[in-house]
Formats: sequence, structure tokens, C-alpha cells
Amino acid sequence: MIDYRTPLPDLMFALRHGAGAARLPHWDDETAGEILSHAARMVDEVIAPLDPVGDGAGARLEDGRVKMPPGFVAAYGQYAEGGWQGLAVPEDDGGQGQPHILASVLSEMLSGACITYQMVLSLAHGAMRTLAANGTKAQCAAWIPRLASGEVLATMCLTEPQAGSDLGLVRTTASPAQDGWWRISGSKIFISGGDQDLTGGRIMHLVLARTPGAPAGVKGLSLFLCPSHLADGSRNTVQVLRLEEKMGMHGSPTCQVAFDAAQAEIIGAPGEGLKRMFTMMNAERLDVAVQGVGLAEVALQRSLAYARDRKQGRVGAGEGPDPIVRHGDVRRMLLTQMALAMGCRAMVLRTLVDLELGDKPALIELMTPVCKAFATDAAQEAASLAIQIHGGYGFLREYRVEQIARDARITPIYEGTNGIQAATVAGRVIRLDNGAALTAFGAEIEDAITLASPAMAARLREALAALGRASAVMLTRKDLGLTATSYLRLVGLVALGGAWARLEAAADKAPNPARIHSVAAFVRDWMLPETTHLAGLCATQDRLAEMAEAVFDD
Repeated sequence: MIDYRTPLPDLMFALRHGAGAARLPHWDDETAGEILSHAARMVDEVIAPLDPVGDGAGARLEDGRVKMPPGFVAAYGQYAEGGWQGLAVPEDDGGQGQPHILASVLSEMLSGACITYQMVLSLAHGAMRTLAANGTKAQCAAWIPRLASGEVLATMCLTEPQAGSDLGLVRTTASPAQDGWWRISGSKIFISGGDQDLTGGRIMHLVLARTPGAPAGVKGLSLFLCPSHLADGSRNTVQVLRLEEKMGMHGSPTCQVAFDAAQAEIIGAPGEGLKRMFTMMNAERLDVAVQGVGLAEVALQRSLAYARDRKQGRVGAGEGPDPIVRHGDVRRMLLTQMALAMGCRAMVLRTLVDLELGDKPALIELMTPVCKAFATDAAQEAASLAIQIHGGYGFLREYRVEQIARDARITPIYEGTNGIQAATVAGRVIRLDNGAALTAFGAEIEDAITLASPAMAARLREALAALGRASAVMLTRKDLGLTATSYLRLVGLVALGGAWARLEAAADKAPNPARIHSVAAFVRDWMLPETTHLAGLCATQDRLAEMAEAVFDD
């Protein structure tokens, strides 16, 4: 089945009319188009062919070191030589100084082409942002240029066997040493890219650890920079104990890593670890949303290609058999995939532009978890629909849609499960600063309504009213377990509707105007009405905390 192909015209349309990239003071549309055109050629020709190889061969652990799948090292050499890792890094730090939004679009391309390749590379971008925001001048000078050049990659070492979502349970320790270093001891699990041979194993590990005498819980955590290699070229005492065997993402090494008095230096001050690490965690959550868009896009591409070619049954008065793309139920599924892939793209890219502008912090506080959860759920739905469109062939590896489902399944889990994102939105974000996030979000949707067609504007107002009713209830709830996920989906659907209002308003400038008009109508008439139902669910008086324990006993 076909490899991913970069939908460059759709990407540029989303940047211009969905994300409003021209709002960026350093945006140049012609330059962006040229850069992304070169990126698309590299992704389609070099990266996309790696996807089935990575899934089949997987990463391997040999003599304590990780070996990437065949072709990955050579492809990374071309990628790094082209300067792509430093696309959005300031020129003074060895990068190209382009807007961050272009790096995010490249991330979507890589995610659709070969998600396991993208996964190993992506953490370096969050690490550079973390250093730029929190590191000393010396730390930034020593590490950002090396990360930007691709000489070094990065990890984020948070999780431990007993400390997954609850980082207050972290046991890894860091003790000050007489030579000015700190010594880290402990073990971390689920470390993406914990070792690899793309950079000869040269990695900058960012590690959360507990210092001597630190208080219990998250207030006792500090952030450390732990290099894989020391200044003399020798290896630090960091060891890969295990390579996890996973449902999907076979080409991305997920490692259990042990630190045995490994040399490290602190970032910030003791006790500031979680605050410092949030820079990277939030960047990675939006990057996971981008992954969701890329996966939904490749699911759509393979579904369309198959539906155009596969002939079954008869539609209308013709003799048949007809391509299944003409069948009503198949069109319903394809329209859903288009609505999710293109709408989530516009929604996520707009959030990333707002992040880069930095003038709507309350909106970003809300949209970061919403984008992460909604776009990764969309990837799941798009992958499932791709399998259904392919019928029995979708269940076979040959057609490469079951791989999308396997690879995408982790996205609602890592970087904070979607349940945690929902609880964050319903339990904290909408309550901050007298509802500043909801006010900012409402203004964003009202702005989209001013651009919308009359029919879309009317439906968006209904959806916004449903959100208002649900928000009033959620602000009074103490037991969020039953309703938080419904509330987050409600916010996500309203945001999706706003994104499609903007796209529909510019449909005549789209690569396929008929598609934009038709999918916008589908979103309006078949997806946005769900907001009324979700608002009703949020108003339920049921409380899971009051349910009898016997329900869950053996």
C-alpha cells in the first residue's frame, strides 16, 4: 500500500487560513512555502520508505546498546546534514532562525511518514526550549548548538515503575559531589530514545530526581542535565537495562534506563524540577497533538486510495461494480476522516501560532490539553475507520492501516493520559483567574463566527451555548470522574467547529474548494450537534465516588 505523501497544498492552506500564520511578525509566506517544499521532498523520498521497515525490523538491544532499524541511521545523516533539526533554532545557536510553526509542520510530515522516526527526534526540540527558558548561559551554549545540529538527541526521564502519572512518587536521587557535579542514582522506565545509534548514542538526558533532605511529593523534585558521554569522551554511568516490546511504535526504542551515580548538572535550583520540566512537557503535549494530525492524515490518504480503486456492488442504475468511494457509508467514513485530519490540523497549528505569539496565555492553558487529547482521539478514530473502509484487507499487515492503529494507540497515553488532560481542563484550567481561559476561548469562537457562513454561524452559536451550560455545571462539580472526558470532547468539538468555520470562509482559496465546502457542512450538520448531547452528559447528577466498592471487587 502507498507510502505517505506530504499534502503540501493543504498544509499551506491551513497555515494561511486556519492558523493565521501571517499574524507572526517574522512570517514570510513565500519563504515558508519554499522551505516546506524542500522538506516535503526529503520526507517523501527519504523518511516515508522507512515506515514499514521500522515496523517489521524494529529497534534491537545488542550488548547493552540500541540498534535502530535498517536505513534509519543513513536517513538521519541526511536529515541532520540538511539542518532540519535546527529549523526553528536561533541563528546564534546554530539554527536557521525560522518560525517555530514551520518546525511543527515538519513534525506533522514526519509523523505521517514514519511516526517512529519522528518520535526519536522530537524530544530534542522540547529539550532546546527547556534549556532556552531555564538553563544557564553556559548550559545553553554547550548544548543547544549540538542539539540543533543533530550531533546530540535528547530524552525526558520522568517515569519510574511506581511513579507514572504521579510524579510525587519519584525515588531517583541526586546528591552533590565535591567536583561540582551531581550524582544521579535510580532507574527510569518508558524512556523514548533512551539509547540509539543515530548519533552514536550521544544523548542529553533530562532527569527528574530527588535531592537530599528534599520534601516528599513533587515539591522535592529537581531537574538535571545528564549527558551520555563525559567531556573526555568516555561514557557516563547510564545503562539501558531493557528494551520494551510494544504493540506498535516498533522502530522507536522505549528503554528502561539505570543511572549509577551518573554525573549530572542541575537546571535551576533544587525543588524547581517540575516547574522547569513543564516547559518541555507542554511542548511535547502539543507535539503529540501534531503526531495525531499526521497519523489521521496518513489514515485518510490510504483510505482514499483504496476506496477509489476497490470495486464492489452497484450504486444507482449503472451495471457496476462501482468503486466503493461512491457508497454512502464509505463516504460517511471518509468525510469523518477529512473532518478530523484537516480540522485538527487547523486547530493545532492555530494554537501553536498563539503559543509563538505569547499574547494569549489563558487560551494556551486550555488549548494545550484539548489539542493533545482531541487530536490523538481523532487519530484513533481515523485509523479505525481506515481499517473498516479496507474491510478484511484492513486487518492484514500488507495494507498498512492496522499499523496506524497500533502506532497511534500510544498517543492518548503518553505525555499525560487523555483522562488526565480532561481532569486538568475540568478540574483546574476553567477555574483559574475567574474563568480567563473560558473567556479567551469564547472570544476565539466568536471571532470564527464573524467569518462563518450563516448556517455555520448559527450552529456554532448553539455549540457555544451548550458549552456555556456545561461549564456552569462543571464549575460546581467535585466528582469529575464521570464527566471530565465528555467536557473535554465538548470543548474540542467547539474548537473543531471554529477551525472549520475559518477554513470554509476561505474555501475558494483551497486546493479543493468542493471538498472544503462539503466537509464543513458535514461538521456543521453531523458532528457539532453532538455538543448538545455532551452538555447533557456533563449535567448528570451521578457520582462515581459514591458507587459501592462491591461493584469493583473480585
